[in-house]
Amino acid sequence: MPTAKFETIYKDMKEKIEKGMYQSEGIFPAESTLTAEYDCSRATLRRALARLIERGYIQAGQGRRMRVIYQPTEQHEFMIGGIESFREAAARNHFQFVTRVIHFAEEVVDEKIAKKTSLPLGSNIYEVRRVRYLEGKALILDINLFLCEAVPNLTPEIANGSIYDYLENELGMVIVTSHRRMTVEHATALDNKWLEMGDYNCLAVVSGRTYNAAGIQFEYTQSRHHPEYFCFEDTATRRRTR
Repeated sequence: MPTAKFETIYKDMKEKIEKGMYQSEGIFPAESTLTAEYDCSRATLRRALARLIERGYIQAGQGRRMRVIYQPTEQHEFMIGGIESFREAAARNHFQFVTRVIHFAEEVVDEKIAKKTSLPLGSNIYEVRRVRYLEGKALILDINLFLCEAVPNLTPEIANGSIYDYLENELGMVIVTSHRRMTVEHATALDNKWLEMGDYNCLAVVSGRTYNAAGIQFEYTQSRHHPEYFCFEDTATRRRTR
């Protein structure tokens, strides 16, 4: 399934904003300029712009003019607030990164797993555990469960690279939504075994259920972050009650 054109346009504009090609607090180019630049319809462009607004990169103003409101994050920050792979986050922060697969197995969802993850009871899943190294330090432990039916032919070699790159560019999956819960938890024996916790005895844990364009939950993940390299970021909109 090819990537929708609006998604390609959105990613290009997002990258340009992040690289500073459009100044923060400055006026974003007009729709007529952008439709000519991307050779697209206004409807397609507006879908891309809506995604930028939703993610907190631009804000609509009067007369359909838009202002850039994106503020660069500090380079040590890993964020929750968008669907971003580890590789993408590391590249954004200009980190040297390495992934090490420490566990890869096929399992069947039992009642305990189904209750915790919302994955279908009795379905086949891949269980993947990976340690993420940044600048040579083991700082993130990712525990992922992928639905075999939705993510066929997953291998340790793919997991050692980027699973989301495989999903989007090899399988043509459109990843849409991730429902997440963030907690602060005491470090476990597994955390202390694989992560360089130092003097810390707790970490940030992000649990998430991720859905594709077909509405299928294809993944449950628990990402366990060293607290020094984690940041929560979100874009909130106030809803009027009257």
